[in-house]
Amino acid sequence: MTATPILNEPALVVENSIKVLVIADIHLGIEWELYHRGFSIPSQVEKRKKRMLDLIESVNPDRIVLLGDIKHNVPRTSWQEKKEVPDFLGTLASYAPIDIVPGNHDGDIEELIPENISIHGARGFVLDDVGYFHGHTWPDMKLLSTGQIVMSHNHPTVRLKDKLGHAVSQKVWIKTRFIEKAIKKYFGDIKWTDPEVIIIPAFNELCGGIPFNESIHEDLLGPVFANHAIELEKASVFLLEGTNLGLVGNIKKLGIERLK
Repeated sequence: MTATPILNEPALVVENSIKVLVIADIHLGIEWELYHRGFSIPSQVEKRKKRMLDLIESVNPDRIVLLGDIKHNVPRTSWQEKKEVPDFLGTLASYAPIDIVPGNHDGDIEELIPENISIHGARGFVLDDVGYFHGHTWPDMKLLSTGQIVMSHNHPTVRLKDKLGHAVSQKVWIKTRFIEKAIKKYFGDIKWTDPEVIIIPAFNELCGGIPFNESIHEDLLGPVFANHAIELEKASVFLLEGTNLGLVGNIKKLGIERLK
């Protein structure tokens, strides 16, 4: 089984007996919230749809996993989402079967999903021996029997600084592990397979992110971080273009300056 990020895109290809295209945190309708905060940005849904269709054409997946936060606004659903979400999902579903793991922004999304799309519980599901969950909940116990788990929710970034102190945030991939003791404290004495954990960056280009190189567990979202059940300092960090920045803990100690 291989999990391969697509270069320069926040998208993952997972191959075992089938090929799965994974994206997360699409946040359709975010422009509605930005408008009410004083930022007038036209809907970017057609650009996001084209990006997805380009990825589908390139990957030719057997299935597509949308790993939470398909829509943006909570607790209510905006008129923009009511229009855009069904069309977006229906277009993707015409190319490959879709599995959705709902995120914390996906309240009432069942009303927006075409009938031929599968929606799973918020604690995730297993597909082709890989576990998938969004991250705002604990994972379902059955995910912990797999060798690899993919999650999202935190929109991982690193904040890089140049010599003048100018900072820029870059989306990153995080590769890490759960902490067995903390996981067993919550789940009990389960059989431990020590699954690798991949945290996928946000697909939406307007979403902010959390700089993992400036964070402690309590800064990050979801119970696995709040309960110190996932390695942070020993997590590996990769830029979208493939550069391995090393471990979070080492980046914190050394400081990373953006090259001009």
